[in-house]
Amino acid sequence: MPPSLEEGVIYVSMAYGTAIHSCCCGCGEKVVTPLSPTDWKLMFDGENVSLHPSIGNWSFPCQSHYWIKNGSIKWSGKFTKEEIDEVRKRDKYAKSQHYKVADMQENHRPNSNAQPEKIDQNLIITLFRKISRFFQ
Repeated sequence: MPPSLEEGVIYVSMAYGTAIHSCCCGCGEKVVTPLSPTDWKLMFDGENVSLHPSIGNWSFPCQSHYWIKNGSIKWSGKFTKEEIDEVRKRDKYAKSQHYKVADMQENHRPNSNAQPEKIDQNLIITLFRKISRFFQ
């Protein structure tokens, strides 16, 4: 990324999955938007760029809030502290759910070197007896 950002330009690094731009309010802050399933999505139609969801710069003094849609800025209302906290809580939850599922899928992949587990014959006989009693 360049050391100084030109206003009105979104810089995209595919290698780092990140888009960066200068805050649209003009305060000069560098806005970093990670591109991932749980963060922002970047759309490019061949001419214009859109980022979804909105950009809420709540950590900056300006606390600007806007959308970048089809190369234009659409301003959004200012959020209260409670609304900001709620958005952050939802984002954290979405990330935890997304990565929990990814971890579960990773941990349940079959291991080609794994040996089949031996089945305890006594356990099977015991279970069969209990099930048989249930149906009598």
